[in-house]
Amino acid sequence: CMITRILLILTVIFGSINISAQTNKPAKSKSRSEWFNEMSRYKAQFIASELKLSEEQKQKFVAAYEKMENESAKTAREARKMEKEVREKGDNATDLELEKAAEALTELKLKQARTEQVYFQQFKSILTPRQLFNLSSAERKFTRKIMESHRKSRHDRD
Repeated sequence: CMITRILLILTVIFGSINISAQTNKPAKSKSRSEWFNEMSRYKAQFIASELKLSEEQKQKFVAAYEKMENESAKTAREARKMEKEVREKGDNATDLELEKAAEALTELKLKQARTEQVYFQQFKSILTPRQLFNLSSAERKFTRKIMESHRKSRHDRD
């Protein structure tokens, strides 16, 4: 699912940036949830700007989009927690535990798709048909922008 990929990419990118920043200087580190909330807010604002939303649309959209992102992230955290527990058991994990973890990861995609469907209905009442159509393109543009920023920051460090 697109949201899962974006969240995974963002986590990897900013996790590695944060680690390298910590080795270079003692910085105030944000908690993972603070970072996620900040990034989610930034992403929603970026998309709102790309879609050229009115102020009223922007307020409604950003609130709904952040809520969707949070629900999706919560679902992902639960599945990843189960995966991590089974992975840590290594060869000691039972077949049932392995199967349940695999099911949870597969169901993650379905749950996130359902969440997107529910919010799509909300977005239909906020966005014009053209804005709704351009939403996934704006999400991809955000991901590309983050990836480019990451590549640039890595290049600047080398």
